[in-house]
Amino acid sequence: MSRVAIVGATGAVGQTFRQVLEERQFPATEYVLLASERSAGKAVDWVGGQHTVKPLTADSFADVQFAFFSAGGSVSREYAPLAARTGALVIDNSSAFRMAPEVPLVVPEINADAARQHQGIIANPNCSTIIMTMPLWPLHRHNPVRRVVVSTYQAASGAGARALEELESQTRDVLAGQPAVPSVFHVPCAFNVFSHNTAIGEDGYNVEEKKMILETHKIVGDGSIAISPTCMRVPVARAHTESLAIEFSSAIEESAAREWLGAAPGVTVVDDRAQNRFPTPLDASDRDDVLVGRIRRDPSVPENRGLSLICSGDQLRKGAALNAVQIAELFI
Repeated sequence: MSRVAIVGATGAVGQTFRQVLEERQFPATEYVLLASERSAGKAVDWVGGQHTVKPLTADSFADVQFAFFSAGGSVSREYAPLAARTGALVIDNSSAFRMAPEVPLVVPEINADAARQHQGIIANPNCSTIIMTMPLWPLHRHNPVRRVVVSTYQAASGAGARALEELESQTRDVLAGQPAVPSVFHVPCAFNVFSHNTAIGEDGYNVEEKKMILETHKIVGDGSIAISPTCMRVPVARAHTESLAIEFSSAIEESAAREWLGAAPGVTVVDDRAQNRFPTPLDASDRDDVLVGRIRRDPSVPENRGLSLICSGDQLRKGAALNAVQIAELFI
């Protein structure tokens, strides 16, 4: 049994942490809910009782065995090393430590062994990276992947609770004949599709796209995979969808791909051509598995070495909180 801290306990991912920990009956003797001064003092009904959210300080981690961080990179950079020095295992959901050579970047279904090499901090990958690598890995194990062209259709809530509120309020405004005024995003999100709201570098790629490249290489341990990402926001409340065009090292059959994906932990194949039923963000919402479908040969790749597919995953669960809790469960 463990004393567990959640940093950012009142945010969108923090709330999902609480839900996942309760559902999976995580063996905790006590939970410490931590947030900014603005949220401190709030009462939260959870795990059979009422918990008071406490302000995050340098002294918050006494006797804590597991510390889940989901409060942004600046908070993680300041407090995660402090928590680790007290003896807590930090599982960080921000980008602060993902590419640090000494910090494992872990998706348990893919590289659980890497978690054992931690020095007090384990990084949780970006949500889009997790959702892509879940179907990519079982295929790569059987037939090494040479190249992936991935396009994402990312839900508003991936940018946090305020972004989801903006989508909902703008939708009401537009339906009432009022203009959609952006605040969280740089353009209106209701009834719109736009480039991901992260900074664009001189090479034309935004931060989200670069994460998908660099993090995938680190997780699968293969920097030779060519990855061409385009990340977009869509007016969806929850769960990201991605389309993948994959080039393999040798010929691959659709039937073999379905078999490998169907046997992969954390993946559910939804591929009913007769009924036109394939993964959707609505179906993926509040589910642990990443849904995979539209598995088909890519005729643009010679020698039958190409497949295309789509996948949908709940970015607050497998893309964030669930993946972090699964990492902690490796040490129970």
